[in-house]
Amino acid sequence: MRSKHVAALISFSTRMMLTYPWFLIGLLALAIPIFIHLFELRRPQRIAFTNVGFIREVKLVTARQRKVKHLLILLCRLLFLSFLVLAFCQPFIPATKEGKASGGNVQVLLDTSASMQALGQDDQPLFEQAVQQARDLPTAYTSSVQFFLNNTRTLLSTEAFQSEIEQLRSVANGNTASTLLAQQQSRAANKASQVFVLSDFQKNNFSAKTLSSLDSSKQVFLVPLAATPTHNVYVDSVWIEDAFVRAATDLPLHIRLRNGGSVTAPACRVKVLIGEQQAGTLQMTVPAEQDVTTTVQIRLKNNEQQLCRVEVEDLPVTFDNTYFFVLQASPRIAVLDVAGTAQPPTQRLYANEALFAYTGTQPTRVQYGQLASADVVLLQELPQIEAGLRDNIRQAVAQGKSVVIIPPAITSGRASYTQLFQELGIGNIQWEPAATGSPVLRDVAMPDLQNPFFRGVFTGPTRQTVMPKAAPVLRWSRSGNEILRLRDGDGYLAQFGSGRGSVYVFAAPFSGGYSDFASQALFVPVMYRLAMQSYRQTAQSAYRLNQAVVTVAVPNSTQSSADQVLKLTKDSLTFIPAQRRIENTVQLEVPPTMSLPGFYSLTRNGQTIATLAFNVDKHESELASYSATELQQLIGLNRPNIQVYSAANGESVAARYRTERVGTPLWRYCLWAALTFLLAEILAVRLLGKRTVGNAPAHAVAA
Repeated sequence: MRSKHVAALISFSTRMMLTYPWFLIGLLALAIPIFIHLFELRRPQRIAFTNVGFIREVKLVTARQRKVKHLLILLCRLLFLSFLVLAFCQPFIPATKEGKASGGNVQVLLDTSASMQALGQDDQPLFEQAVQQARDLPTAYTSSVQFFLNNTRTLLSTEAFQSEIEQLRSVANGNTASTLLAQQQSRAANKASQVFVLSDFQKNNFSAKTLSSLDSSKQVFLVPLAATPTHNVYVDSVWIEDAFVRAATDLPLHIRLRNGGSVTAPACRVKVLIGEQQAGTLQMTVPAEQDVTTTVQIRLKNNEQQLCRVEVEDLPVTFDNTYFFVLQASPRIAVLDVAGTAQPPTQRLYANEALFAYTGTQPTRVQYGQLASADVVLLQELPQIEAGLRDNIRQAVAQGKSVVIIPPAITSGRASYTQLFQELGIGNIQWEPAATGSPVLRDVAMPDLQNPFFRGVFTGPTRQTVMPKAAPVLRWSRSGNEILRLRDGDGYLAQFGSGRGSVYVFAAPFSGGYSDFASQALFVPVMYRLAMQSYRQTAQSAYRLNQAVVTVAVPNSTQSSADQVLKLTKDSLTFIPAQRRIENTVQLEVPPTMSLPGFYSLTRNGQTIATLAFNVDKHESELASYSATELQQLIGLNRPNIQVYSAANGESVAARYRTERVGTPLWRYCLWAALTFLLAEILAVRLLGKRTVGNAPAHAVAA
């Protein structure tokens, strides 16, 4: 800063301009000290001496000393008056660039996203640095200039602008630079001629595309705030591979940690909490800008919803150190078995397992309302698919249900099955010609353990495993997922996608000598897996605060529509999101004012329906940002209206703007110089005017 002042003084005489040059008339006052000086020379001088010169020593003031004293006092007086007149003229060094210092309005966009909590110079958060820079901006403009701040739609005076700045906070779902610029461009009523953007300019949300959308008629000043290089470990995601979660069973919880900083994080401590009980702790080293996955064994004690957390001990960036999520044991899976035989092999399979709510019925007694409440429907060797059943099956699949089709051995009802396949969108299934004798059984191949269907089912079959045999009555050319194949390559069990649901098709009946699958060891895990695959948990374990829509399963209510309004509540905070019901689910729009991560209770008429976990946007945890040099390269040469103001050299944005586009005012320097020379005159009069003539009284005579 001192070198800047020196440079300003050096260029004083070469580039200086005057705001009020008519005050130079005051230089006529320089004649006054000159007249006084000349008058003093014409006055007789008095010299003091002793009566007895050889007894006492006399100190005389020579004429040369008197002349130097008078000239020095005259010079101080002339310089005092000159600089005083210049101070009233308000000299300044003209700006190097043209600007609009006094016309138009100014838009200030201050990044309020969570990444601005990172520490910069002097261990000060970037957000506080941005607030200080924005608070000083009005000093670069005249009092008539007004301001916009972020999303404000009304013009603010200097006092109101600075008051609004003090109200800003860096929050989890705060506006990034890209978001603020997009919002500013969309407001046609915004007449700001200059835009200042103060942000850390994260690389994952700011790009050249953002710059290309800016209005070229406006001057845009980008002010990058650089954070100190550090590490930042956060939880990228947590998951359980099995979609069906059981209580009182060890569950492998997978945790993916990522380091969004530029420095390796050594021995980072991680804790997993289920409710208030610590379920596991570990230490991990996470390299810079990389992720590491680990597994912790957890156990849910009951079927109640559990509020869980993963806490990371990582300093100095702490806004993303806690990841919130919920876990709940899956409810019983409703299995509707529509069988053509009296005691199908699946009856004992599902009825004896507490995981399933099994209902068996005959095709002539099926109640179509049961299809809507079932998670999985088995059509097991039905002689024929009636039209009513076919329509309800199609609706159930469209709503996300799963249907398992085991074809019959008889050929009389094949046309009804073919029509069902076509309505479900899987018309590439064909029937094998009817066998004239005993069906020829073919071996089923070993299951592919890489298939996601078998993930976690068993450790892997050995060579001694006896595989079932089957005589297919159906064949298909392709499917969405070939779960089991025959050794010759034909399909035995395949999954087809249909609407929001899934259709599983076996190639052969379970009875009549067409297959021994129901008597083999593979039967139980495959059929259990088919039922578990049908379970779909609508609510996720965790959400992000920047998500637009959240879908939650909500039971129907007999109350009036006014009492069915859903609210999100956290402590004393209550939010009413925009909501839209679709069948048994509700889509909630996350309110933009929700800024705190944590657990929120979803309530209806004061009753809690579910608990949702919200976390910080993980993109905010990636601290890689553009430097001033990188931003300049990003801008290129084709956007002269965009400038980069670096705040790293200690110079404020307001001072930089004044220097380049307003000019450097010099009146303060002139005022200090005038006071300095006034003080110098006083000192010259007091110090140089002292005379001593021994210790005796002196007599004055005319020179």
